[in-house]
Amino acid sequence: MAASMPNGKACAGFTYLGVLLLIAVSSVALAATGTVWSSVARRDHERQLLWVGSQYAQALRSYYRASPGLAQYPQELADLLQDNRFPEAKRHIRRLYPDPITNSDDWGLLRSIDGRITGVHSRSDATPFKHSGFAAEWSGFEGLEHYSDWQFVAEQAFADSPNGAQPQAGAGDTP
Repeated sequence: MAASMPNGKACAGFTYLGVLLLIAVSSVALAATGTVWSSVARRDHERQLLWVGSQYAQALRSYYRASPGLAQYPQELADLLQDNRFPEAKRHIRRLYPDPITNSDDWGLLRSIDGRITGVHSRSDATPFKHSGFAAEWSGFEGLEHYSDWQFVAEQAFADSPNGAQPQAGAGDTP
């Protein structure tokens, strides 16, 4: 009795199809992992943007409150690092942070009518994942369509202050 044995070509063809199937399944799994990782990274960048934006808003508010004489905002973000309006320079922020979304130092600046910086925002037009559940000071961000709409303005962040300045109606973005 001779048992029929598959020939070598049939086994090689079956192995080849198995390897192709394994590669296809691995590719789909890697693509799904990449998508999840990308989403996690974007959500982390959003959290960083909220933190960094808050740091700038607090620094702008600190600069405004520390003003000798007439309260005013800085002309440049670098003024937050070294406020030379005093005999000994004062720091209002630890360092100038890059925009976590664009990874650039090129922030959108909100300026008052006199050209002073009253707030910052990302220049990214990407759509955020987060649309609700913001901290109270940033509740105005709910439902906004772009990161560039998240404007970190000192007056909004600390409006409960009795000496708080009101937002300027003519404030706009500088190029």
